Amino acid sequence: MNSVREVEAVVIGAGQAGLSSAYHLRRTGFEPGRGFVVLDHSPGPGGAWQFRWPSLTYGKVHGMHALPGMELGDADPARASSEVIGEYFDRYEKTFDLRVRRPVDVRAVREGTGGRLLVETSDGDWSTRALINATGTWDRPFWPRYPGQETFRGRQVHTARYPGPEAFAGQRVVVVGGGASGTQHLLEIAPYAAATTWVTRRPPVFREGPFDEGAGRAAVALVEERVRRGLPPRSVVSVTGLPLNDAVRRGLADGVLDRQPMFERITPDGVEWGDGRRVAADVILWATGFRPAVEHLAPLRLREPGGGIRVEGTRAVADPRVHLVGYGPSASTVGANRAGRAAVRDVRRLLAEEEPVAA
Repeated sequence: MNSVREVEAVVIGAGQAGLSSAYHLRRTGFEPGRGFVVLDHSPGPGGAWQFRWPSLTYGKVHGMHALPGMELGDADPARASSEVIGEYFDRYEKTFDLRVRRPVDVRAVREGTGGRLLVETSDGDWSTRALINATGTWDRPFWPRYPGQETFRGRQVHTARYPGPEAFAGQRVVVVGGGASGTQHLLEIAPYAAATTWVTRRPPVFREGPFDEGAGRAAVALVEERVRRGLPPRSVVSVTGLPLNDAVRRGLADGVLDRQPMFERITPDGVEWGDGRRVAADVILWATGFRPAVEHLAPLRLREPGGGIRVEGTRAVADPRVHLVGYGPSASTVGANRAGRAAVRDVRRLLAEEEPVAA
């Protein structure tokens, strides 16, 4: 497709952040397909949730917040979260006529003509006055590198491709990572595996008691300070600690969550620490998180010397036409909702100006 289509705003991504943004664009008078377009590279509705492992049931999901304008409703806690949330997002897109275009891969966003941005995709190009980037992190799993990694004769798996606990039956598994995914994987795998070992770079911090609104605001503020300084964002979970629920207490009591410091090298048969201690392994499971999927924005040169994109609210400081929703402090589901509304408010202000803002 050679022609360039023009819209006022392009939303990249149709997860929680993208759908929230699209809802607020629709609600404030932008027409889908003409005023704005939503581009999503996934095969169907559900954002990153559609790719989650089957054993992550809806009852295990922490803090899933409803999208604006439509409650999720009662859902069977025993059903896979990928199914529950995928169906909810599908219903949401249809109810508000958001007309998400998929599967569409966004290859690059660069300076266009007349103060506009050019969005190059697998489905042709779009010219836009404003961009809301809501691509999340799922497509950029972080794989740490350790000496000897290439010699390991077993299997290495990242959380992004976690197949469920049954796949580890009878195997010796080393789980790397101190976040929620790491502890969930361990608790699931332990009854099936021949042995499990948990290693983390830092001692895990377990949070007692309820996580109230004040604690949530304080955690978000810590993440927000990093993106204001142009540093790569940390997850909100990284500054809140792990909830000490009944399953975690059992894991601590029976030794499944017996954390070991990070090993120094990987051997053909397992892992080894600096003091010579070794653990044999058939599988290394990397529960080491994700990084923001923003490579397509590279032509705009938004990154700061610190490695991140400096953001005020949701607006990229280096280019006020670009908003990042679901980035840093707005990575939670409730944060994504609020950020979508804030981004659209700024986009409306930008488009109301006499002349489009150039970089």
